[in-house]
Parts: sequence; structure tokens; C-alpha cells
Amino acid sequence: MSYRLSLLDKSPIAEGASAAEALASTVEAAEAADRLGYHRYWIAEHHGNPNLASSAPEVVVAHILARTRRIRVGTGGVMLQHYAPYKVAEVFRVLAALSPGRVDLGIGKAPGGLPFSTLALKDGRDGGPPDFERQLADLDAFLGVGVPSDHRLAGALAFPEPRQAPERILLGAGVASAELAARQGWLFCHAGHLNGDPAEAERSFAAYEAIAGRNPLLAVFALVAETGHSARRQVENIRIFKAHLPGGRAVNLPSLEAVDEFARQAGVRPERVEENRPEIVAGTPGEVHAALAAIQRRLGVEEFVIDTPVADFAARLASIELLAGQVRPLAA
Repeated sequence: MSYRLSLLDKSPIAEGASAAEALASTVEAAEAADRLGYHRYWIAEHHGNPNLASSAPEVVVAHILARTRRIRVGTGGVMLQHYAPYKVAEVFRVLAALSPGRVDLGIGKAPGGLPFSTLALKDGRDGGPPDFERQLADLDAFLGVGVPSDHRLAGALAFPEPRQAPERILLGAGVASAELAARQGWLFCHAGHLNGDPAEAERSFAAYEAIAGRNPLLAVFALVAETGHSARRQVENIRIFKAHLPGGRAVNLPSLEAVDEFARQAGVRPERVEENRPEIVAGTPGEVHAALAAIQRRLGVEEFVIDTPVADFAARLASIELLAGQVRPLAA
């Protein structure tokens, strides 16, 4: 096997547990990943969701960096539309100064929450989402030498100056995002866990490689257990509901109740809702690695980012440990 393994964590709150327990579990899992040889550990950003504790990933990243020794730690990703690129650059420059060579800045385009949360996050700013491509270019500039002299923010420099800049990764699910990342000189992570279309993954990989000359990362849902039956049973009821909204917009949500709540907050009625079973690689360590190896041969994947789609911490930790068992020397 010739691929690296990394992890994406949303800090899910298991039934009967608290947010504090979910965050403690995230830290424990990151410490285990550090020991086991995983390459990266990313924290997602979600807003207004009572089932997830990852509303401020930068804070969790700082804590995990202080509790680990080797693994790269970062965001998967900061939802840039809500923030000034200058401030994001400052935060990650500080993190990179505290933990040189170990900080990843993953950026996402989605809002990461329901409409009321998005409205609250842009309080005081009028209009719709900002120009994402402009925001990304500004962020890249503030992480580097600053914006050009003819820029509206010319003269603004972000500090401190770390010995090693954070690694920059754009998360996306299509060709446009892949091409944007390549043009900007960023790594790209194709969100295969959210868009399970193999043809779209192939197009994204080809588009990124054509410009960047290297392959992107691939995020996938995966769960490993002692038996294949146990692994598949734990994920058999997971669904994603794609709500198609007026104007051609579509949003993926975890339940019909979430679709109804999104529609209520947005003040729209979905034109249609698709119920999809996401692509989840589930099985024994051997079965999951065989499936990953098949994807690797097809796409040339050099690094998988694994999202384990269950809230139960014991199952998540077991999956992390079992998956690492066969590739620890490679990943390290």
C-alpha cells in the first residue's frame, strides 16, 4: 500500500453525552492518531448543530497541537465566507508560530450551517456570500507577503511571521474547486464523502493534476470493525438528503427533519428532495484497505482523509486503531 492516511473529525455528540465529552473524545482520538502514524488530523466547522461540537475548529486545533508531538493538525475546513481573510491569516500564522511545520489551513466554501446561523455570522454585513475566489486570493496574499500595492487593503500585513507557513488546502467537490486550488498553488482535497460520484472524482483529479502537476487528497467515509458484519451494520442506516431549492441551489442534509428546518429558516420550499445512501467503505481492516487500494489504483490517490460517520466514540476509536494497524510504517 502506497498511500497516507489522515482523519477528519466533526466532534459528534453521542446520544446521552455532552459537548465537553465529545471534545474530550476528539482530543483522545487525535492523540491516538499521533501515536499510530496518521499524517493529518483535521477538525471540521459546523454551526448551529446541537449534535456537533466543532463550531470553532481553530480553538480545537490549538489544543490538539499542544497535546500531540508529530501529526499535522488543521481545519477541514474554515468556512471562509464568514470571515475576513486577514483575520484567518493572523490566526493561522499564530498557530504556525506555536507549532512549526505541523499546521494545516483547510478552507471550505460552504456555510457549514443552517440559514439562521449564516445570518448571525454575517451580522452587520449586507448582501449574500462574498466573492469566494477573491477571498481565497486575499487570504493567500496575507499568508504570504501581503496584497499588491493596487489592492484596496494595500499596506495591511499579517503577523507574526512563523518559521514555516501553514499548509494551504482547499476543500471542494468538483472541477471548479480543483482548478481554483491549482491556480492558487494550494493543495486540493476532493470531498468524495459528500460527493460519491466516481466520475466527478475522476474529473476533479484530472483537472487538478493538469494544472498543479500532482494529485489531490481524497476524503472518504470509512468505518473499520473486527468483523465486516459489525462495520456494515453500524452504517447501514446513514443517509444524506439532497434538497433542491429554487434558483438551482442544492444542499446536503443528514435527515428529513434537517431539510424541513433548513427550508423553514430559508423561507423556501424545496422543489424536490433526494434520499441517497452515501458511499461508505465499511468492513474489516483487510476489506477496507482493499477498497482503498482499488480507489488508489483508479485515481492515483496518495492520501486519503478518513471521515468515520458514527457518533459512538468507542466505535470511532476502534476504527482508527484497526485501520492504522496495517499501514503504520507507511504512514509514519
